[in-house]
Amino acid sequence: MTANSTAIAILLISFLIMIFLRFQIAYAVALSSILCLLYQGLPLTTVCQQMVKGISSFSLMAVPFFITMGCIMGTGGISEKLIALADACVGWMTGGMAMVNIVASYFFGGISGSAAADTASLGSILIPMMVEQGYDDDFSTAVTITSSCEGLLVPPSHNMVIYAMSAGGVSVGSLFLAGYFPGALLAASLMIGSYIISKRRHYPKGDAFSIKRFIEQLGVSFWALAAVVIVVVGVVGGIFTATESAAVAVIYSLVVSVFIYKGLDFKGVWKTLEQCVDTLSIVLILISTSSIFGYCLTTLHVPDLAANAIIGLTRNPILIALLLNVILLVLGCIMDMAPIILIATPILLPIATSIGINPIQFGIMIILNCGIGLLTPPVGAVLFIGSAVGKVKMEKVVKATLPFYLCMIVVLLLLTFIPEISMFLPNLLMK
Repeated sequence: MTANSTAIAILLISFLIMIFLRFQIAYAVALSSILCLLYQGLPLTTVCQQMVKGISSFSLMAVPFFITMGCIMGTGGISEKLIALADACVGWMTGGMAMVNIVASYFFGGISGSAAADTASLGSILIPMMVEQGYDDDFSTAVTITSSCEGLLVPPSHNMVIYAMSAGGVSVGSLFLAGYFPGALLAASLMIGSYIISKRRHYPKGDAFSIKRFIEQLGVSFWALAAVVIVVVGVVGGIFTATESAAVAVIYSLVVSVFIYKGLDFKGVWKTLEQCVDTLSIVLILISTSSIFGYCLTTLHVPDLAANAIIGLTRNPILIALLLNVILLVLGCIMDMAPIILIATPILLPIATSIGINPIQFGIMIILNCGIGLLTPPVGAVLFIGSAVGKVKMEKVVKATLPFYLCMIVVLLLLTFIPEISMFLPNLLMK
């Protein structure tokens, strides 16, 4: 075994062992990287240099701003208004409250960009409401957690910014545009699944559709939805950079939550900012430690070795694309979303581009794969949150989620093999 092979084995095996021993992911990434560097005889000052380099990025500043915006809007009385708007849109259908849940997640995802925040915020309102109207608790929870993944695709998503940085400067504006149709396709797929189950179980319909009620709710929710317009139009139109648009969105969300919707007072703002700091500290530590891990992977030529190994198995682009998805789904079962994006992107993106997958399209693929991972044991954070919010055993939730896993896999395959779904808007508006 060569020195490089031994170093790679130390890096990857020690990382996997620590993951299975339930180390915090940041510690596992950092410690495995340090062991690898020590074996190679490199100075540990490299650790500090790479950690600083990993978070010393202007574009990365958009991440804390988007997270702060999501926290403020999520606790500022927005949830109820978006639920009312969704009810006015689709509440009249069979299984109306399930449809409301899915559409509300699409709206809320455009504000929070977080599946966990979506599940905690909307789930705490909608799951008890659905159960009270005659829906099974496990079904209600399953709909909530699966629809929360729409928020990962609908801009502005801080995970897209992390991917853009990991991919070496992919356009954030193009990623934002690329997420709209996939997010809508995922919502439509989940609605079809919910409709079929609702028909079989005779779940109730809501009130008949009223255009007057819809317009009224749209007027009430306008201020919340305008935040998304500010960000996306600002970035796509070249008015702001992603970082600048995120900063503007924070100020806007603060004004809307405190002065228009009055869901937050200044004491509540400080409490919300404390929650933001907790989230940001986790994200930034992950990014900085993943930078060391990425440095080790690059210096040991792991991306090239991985590409050669996969291409050695098959040169069929369809099989390679399927294999990339399988790798990401397996990683999603044992790792959280941000570290997968940070670690897997430099390795898998060159393979994806070698078979003709656009980096923008691959970004949407990797985000949806990671979203599915958030719903799968043993590390599925959103699965645990949904189980806790819905007060349903995790095993029962997983069983109820099986039909929705199928819906999500179908969407993933469509995104993989029909690039126009992701690329239509970027190609149309970013030329």
